[in-house]
Amino acid sequence: MATKIVVNIPGEEAYDVRIGSGVMAKLGTHMRTNSALADVQRVLLITDGDVGPLYRDGVKAALTEAGFRVSDIAVPAGEDSKSIAVLGEIWEAMAELGLGRDCAVVALGGGVVGDLAGFAASAYMRGVPVVQVPTTLLAMVDSSVGGKTGVNLTAGKNLVGAFKQPSYVCADTATLLTLPEREWTCGCAEIAKSSVIDSDEFFFWLVDAAQALAARDEAVVAEAIARSVVFKADVVAADKTESKGVRECLNYGHTLGHAIETLAGYGVFSHGAAVAEGMRFAVRLGVELVDTPLELVEAQDQLLDALGLPALDWSAEPEDMLAAMKRDKKVRAGQVRFVVPRDVGDWALLDVDDDILLTHLAAWQRSKG
Repeated sequence: MATKIVVNIPGEEAYDVRIGSGVMAKLGTHMRTNSALADVQRVLLITDGDVGPLYRDGVKAALTEAGFRVSDIAVPAGEDSKSIAVLGEIWEAMAELGLGRDCAVVALGGGVVGDLAGFAASAYMRGVPVVQVPTTLLAMVDSSVGGKTGVNLTAGKNLVGAFKQPSYVCADTATLLTLPEREWTCGCAEIAKSSVIDSDEFFFWLVDAAQALAARDEAVVAEAIARSVVFKADVVAADKTESKGVRECLNYGHTLGHAIETLAGYGVFSHGAAVAEGMRFAVRLGVELVDTPLELVEAQDQLLDALGLPALDWSAEPEDMLAAMKRDKKVRAGQVRFVVPRDVGDWALLDVDDDILLTHLAAWQRSKG
């Protein structure tokens, strides 16, 4: 049975997130009854070389059956596709296909496809609707909801993008059956992040459910996705464009995590593994800066371990890490800002002096032997 969550964001049309096994088969039907898509006649399906062979034909059939004219594009799988060059190729293809304002973009895949397709939709013809059909746990619990889209630059991740809320999100949990373990734990990291920032109720539920989630228990997976979506939707509703200091809580673990991805090379570690390492670092930073209890440090470490996210056996020079973090989008006037938990469900966004960061980065480096 599918779960439906309605995302209400001020100034935007409300949209549904459907979560459940088999919901992809009704994608066309649900799009046809969606008022935000009432004028859509043509659909561009964007997927990648891994996901396309598994689900493209079924999605195209569901859309065609509902009366949409469907074209499709497959980009190479992987983070390298999240680039200005690939984005330009998509826009050129949309123009060559003669797509107009009466089209919609459907993103079928993980976070790379969702971010790329969302950004393409946000700017083509100055904006056409986008529908997210996430096929990874990470995309279901995070990137498909909330409207952040973008591509990477050589200088760092997601430095060019736009806010583009989807018109509909179709999260078919049956697609997770084919998900490799690396991608599974990637999503688990974002669920863990959400639980620490959200509440005691979510965090301690996840602590109790960690083994079942790691084992991909169907009911636990569906509940973890739903809890994460509700949490993120509430945050985004309070701060749609990350301008009020609320939405930045979603970056917990990401400041160090993005620096790791940049310096190690995109794809060397999964996004989730890098974020989990960032969470371990940030909670320890919180012990010094906001008196985060040591019990939370231990509880979070144990949770991440149980979800298959051990501490990384990797480090870099503190000065290099600091330089990478200074390219983070949250930096203001050259000051690195960190989301740190005071406790479960209680967080702070702090300007952290370089000297303090370098001291902690040196300790982090030493901990790796």
